[in-house]
Amino acid sequence: MKFLSRTLWLTAISIVAGQTVAAVVELGPRPYFLIQQMQNSPLKEKLLSCSDRDFKPTLFSIGHRGAAMMFPEHTRESYLAAARMGAGIIECDVTFTADQQLVCRHSQADLHTTTNILATDLAAKCTQPFSPAGAGEKASAECRTSDITLAEFNSLKGKMDAADSTATSLEQYMNATPNWRTDLYASSAGTLMTHAESIRLFKTLGVKFTPELKAPSVDMPFNGFTQQQYAQKMIDEYKDAGVAPEDVYAQSFNLDDILYWIKNEPEFGKQAVYLDGRDSEEGFDPMNPDTLHPSMQALKDMGVNYIAPPLWMLVTAENGRIVPSAYAREARAAGLKIITWTLERSGPLGSGGGWYYQSIADITGTDGMAYELLDVLAQQVGVVGVFSDWPATVSYYANCMNLK
Repeated sequence: MKFLSRTLWLTAISIVAGQTVAAVVELGPRPYFLIQQMQNSPLKEKLLSCSDRDFKPTLFSIGHRGAAMMFPEHTRESYLAAARMGAGIIECDVTFTADQQLVCRHSQADLHTTTNILATDLAAKCTQPFSPAGAGEKASAECRTSDITLAEFNSLKGKMDAADSTATSLEQYMNATPNWRTDLYASSAGTLMTHAESIRLFKTLGVKFTPELKAPSVDMPFNGFTQQQYAQKMIDEYKDAGVAPEDVYAQSFNLDDILYWIKNEPEFGKQAVYLDGRDSEEGFDPMNPDTLHPSMQALKDMGVNYIAPPLWMLVTAENGRIVPSAYAREARAAGLKIITWTLERSGPLGSGGGWYYQSIADITGTDGMAYELLDVLAQQVGVVGVFSDWPATVSYYANCMNLK
C-alpha cells in the first residue's frame, strides 16, 4: 500500500474549479492493525496478501454518519473522511428544524450531545436546559433540531457524540468523548450540513446516498407538517438535485415510510431499506423464525427488497465458530438483500464487543474478530453492504475480496 504523509492524507480531497472531488482512496494503518490481531488462518493470510494493492471506492463500504469513530458525525469533515476511506455510499440521517428544513442529524433530539449548542445562546431554546447531576439525579439536557430554525442550526458546530451523566458542570457534561475515540478532529472542525448540502457534496465526491428518515421527537403533524410530507420532502430533494433513483438507498425504521415510498415513489422505493429494530419487541428472537412478524416473505410480498438489521442478528456461534443465524437464512430465502450495521462502533473487542457482538460474545476476545465477523457476513450471510464508523476497515476487505 502506498502511504501518504499526514498532510497529504488530510488533503486527499482536492478543490478543483470550485468543486470537491475525491483524489485518492487512502486507508491508513487501521486495517493492518486489525489483521495483526487475528489468529493465524487462511483469511488472515489472504488479507495480508492485499497490503500492496491500490484501493478503490466500493459500494460494499458504507460510511455510517461519515467516519464517526474519529470525526464529528454528520459533518462535512466526517463525510470527506469517509470518501477518502473508500466508502462508495455515505449516510445522512435526516430530521427537520423548527421551520421544517431537512438537516443531517442522527436524531431530532441529539444537539446537546453532538453539537456545541449548550455553550451558545441557543441553549435557552432547548426543550430541556442543562441540569447538573446531584441529589440522586443524573446530569441531563435535551436540545432538538425542531427547537431552532435552519439559520440557527447553521450557526452551530459539530462535536463528538458524547455526554457525561455524572457531570456537575456544563464543561464536564460536554467533554465526555470515550477514550477509544478522539477529539483531535473535532477541536476546530464540525461543519454541520443540511440534507440538500449533503446531496451536493456527495455528488461531487462520486458516492451514492443512503438517507435515513429519522423518527420525529415531536408529535406529528408538526405545525401542519405530516409524516408523509416529511417522507416525500426527503425524496423531493434528490429529485430536485437530479439524482437518479438507483443511486439512492432511502432508509427508515418505520415500515410505513418504506411502504409510502414503494407506493408513491416506486423508482426510489425499489431500493428503500427497511431498518430492522424489532429486537425491542417482546418475544422477538432472530434465532427463531417463528417470532419474526411480519415474516421475511411477508415483507418481500409488500415490495420490500432491502432489509438492514444490526450485526448481531445475522450471526450466532456454533462450536466456537461464527455462523449465519436463522434470521439471515430466512431473509435470504425470501429474496431480500441484506445490509447491516455497524462495524467499528463497539470500541475495543477484548471484553466481548458489547451490544453489536452480543450473539457471538463468548468467542469475541480481540479486535481482529471484526474481520472474522465481516468475512462470515460477506461470504456466508451474503450481505451487500456494511455500515462502518471507520469505512477503511470495510473498504480494505471489499477490495481484497474483489467485492463491488
